[in-house]
Amino acid sequence: MEKYKFTGKTKEIKTVLGLVILHQIEAVQDLKGVQAGELGGWIEKEENLSHKGDAWVCGNAQVYGNAQVYGNAQVYDNARVYDNAQVYDNARVCNDAWVCGNARVYDNAQVCNDAWVYGNARIYGNARVYGNARVYGNARVYNNAQVYGNAWVCGNAQVYGNAQVCGNARVCSDACVCNKNHALTVGPVGSRNDYTTFFRDKDNGITVRCGCFLGKMNDFIEEVRKTHGDNKYAQAYRKAAELAELQIDCMGEGDKEKSEHG
Repeated sequence: MEKYKFTGKTKEIKTVLGLVILHQIEAVQDLKGVQAGELGGWIEKEENLSHKGDAWVCGNAQVYGNAQVYGNAQVYDNARVYDNAQVYDNARVCNDAWVCGNARVYDNAQVCNDAWVYGNARIYGNARVYGNARVYGNARVYNNAQVYGNAWVCGNAQVYGNAQVCGNARVCSDACVCNKNHALTVGPVGSRNDYTTFFRDKDNGITVRCGCFLGKMNDFIEEVRKTHGDNKYAQAYRKAAELAELQIDCMGEGDKEKSEHG
């Protein structure tokens, strides 16, 4: 049984693939939190929003391309879901958030504010991505983890458990962050007057992201020595590294919450 219809009102938007015509929807039956006759958001075609379950698109939200919203998922405010992205189960995408590429947001996960989730990223469990955060590549954010502020999580990074990645953190590569003591961002620091992120990796070691440098702690220290010798920048970087070694717990505490699905 159909749960919505097109109102006949359309609008045209510009995308990288050209112009797309979106259609406003209207509920034709009561749904969870939605009454029959209530106007919804904008979709390109019926394949974008399942007629099964209580999934809904409302406000100025837009769903287009091959994107799918189903289950009991909600996409609202000014959010966009497009390309091959999927939002399902009880997930929420709202405010000005974008979910695109081959990304998946599901379970009870939330993506909101100005956050972007794209590439092959997966957000699930009770995870939240918000603020101006970016999650992309093959990254996974799940359990009760939060990514927010201006943080980036990318590559093959896994952020889970009760971890929080925030501020100007750059957690990438093979990061394995599952509690609050698995990542440290220091800055502005050094010759670039920028932020340096230290994080636990899959080998239970510490990986460093500093400007264009991405590698193990020992390699970072050697690169600092070659570039700066013993000047004030080298001393600042070494102090930051010492703090990271004291702060970051590499013993794997919190891994019991790690999920294999997704």
